[in-house]
Parts: sequence; C-alpha cells; structure tokens
Amino acid sequence: MLSRSFDQRDIIPSEEYMELSWEMFGELCRALALKVAAAYDPEIIIGVARAGVIPGAVIASILRRDFFSLKITRREGGQVVRQRPSILTAAPRQARGKRVLIVDEITTSGETLRLALAAVRDVAPSEVRTATSFARTRGYTPDFYALATDATLIYPWDRKIFEGGGLVVNPRYRDTDA
Repeated sequence: MLSRSFDQRDIIPSEEYMELSWEMFGELCRALALKVAAAYDPEIIIGVARAGVIPGAVIASILRRDFFSLKITRREGGQVVRQRPSILTAAPRQARGKRVLIVDEITTSGETLRLALAAVRDVAPSEVRTATSFARTRGYTPDFYALATDATLIYPWDRKIFEGGGLVVNPRYRDTDA
C-alpha cells in the first residue's frame, strides 16, 4: 500500500530504468481503465497536460466518455521554469455537477494532482477522483493507478525527441542501458 506522506528527500532518481513501449503503455492504460470501471463511473475524464492527456484520452476512449484537458506544469518550451507546478488553463465548465476522473501519467509528491483537484472542485462537480498510470511507492496515492514503481520511467513519447531535423535519443537517456 502506498503512503500519503511525502518528503521531497524521498524522491531520488533511481538507478533502475523502465523503458515503456507504446504497446506496454497501452496495456497499462487498459488495465487502469478496467480498475476505474470496476469501482467508479466517471461521466467525464480530464487529462492533465502535457503527458496526462495521453492516458486520459485512452481511458476516455475505452470508457466511452467525453475527454477534456487541464494544463498544469512547471515547464515552458520544454524547460523547467517554475519550482512548483502552476495551473495554466481553467477546469472545463462541463465538469459542473458531473462525476469526474482526473488522469495524469505519474504521481510523486501529488502537487499536480492536488492543484487539478482544487481547480476541478471550483467548478462544482458532483464527485471527483484521481488516476495515474504510475505511482511512486512513497508519496501521494491517487484513487487509481496501474503500477507502483520507483524506477526512472522512459516513456515511449519521450525516448526520442525531435532535434536537428530528425529524431534523436533524448539526452536524458543517452547513458542508460534501457
């Protein structure tokens, strides 16, 4: 069971890497959608942009629900520019009076999910729950998650990036064995 307590010192980059293929990520999204469907019936799905929109859209498609996004980030133009995440778009008004599922790709401290919960609660949903593809073994626990791991994750959309006119291995992963 994951704990809800979190100390930033608990999160140290792991020497263990887990590289995810699109197929594996898709299967984890399918497993997460099934977990959600077994215990909750969301009327709309909100994916946290950027990376949370990927599992969010997949889960919305599997559950045949409307999908929206909410941009919360520390980044601008691919660079970290804020110490804490900031909400950059409003929660969708369509969440008012509805059962909502907020989806992100991973949770560690829970800062992003807490901001998303506050933003969505401002539009008065009837109920709101959270889901992530991955959760750390220590830190914030979402209502639903597909896999708990402390490995450094290499997502299929992040392994190679566009640079110099083509795709190259992301500099963050050039020295990994993954």
